Amino acid sequence: MRQQIILSGLGGQGVLFATRIIAATALDMNLHVLSSETHGMAQRGGNVVCHLKVFGGNGEGVFTSPMIRPGMADVLLAFHPEGAKLHGHFLKKGGVLICNDTKMIDATGIALKLGNGLLTNIVLLGYAAARKCLFCEADSLRKALQNASGPRAEENLRAFEAGFMEVTS
Repeated sequence: MRQQIILSGLGGQGVLFATRIIAATALDMNLHVLSSETHGMAQRGGNVVCHLKVFGGNGEGVFTSPMIRPGMADVLLAFHPEGAKLHGHFLKKGGVLICNDTKMIDATGIALKLGNGLLTNIVLLGYAAARKCLFCEADSLRKALQNASGPRAEENLRAFEAGFMEVTS
């Protein structure tokens, strides 16, 4: 098992938290994880991109670097439409793009209906889980989200389910 995932968004959109949830899920499944992040001008709303590689144990599908080469990502999670434009070149032919926009899923709109625009990342993660494009089952992501969310666990799980339901309803 091996999967290469790019997460792209703007500062404040929760790209780092979503990366942490996916990585924690992989570790809970006894998989290996390599990750790298670039913040740029994130504190001023600039671009944030994370490279995340997940692979099986016992030497199966080993990666040696956290950076994903252009044309090699299995999945691109774009928390803002600009992320798809800026980092789409990382996606391999046949790879899966999950983008927060009105054409695919309006994760920001859903988060705002839930009362907190900061939940956009979790809504998008739930949508990706329902699309079954990640290496894990939705329940594994739910567990990692529950464990990492502290007092916001209920709110984050509600956002995850809202994104998940966009595919299943």
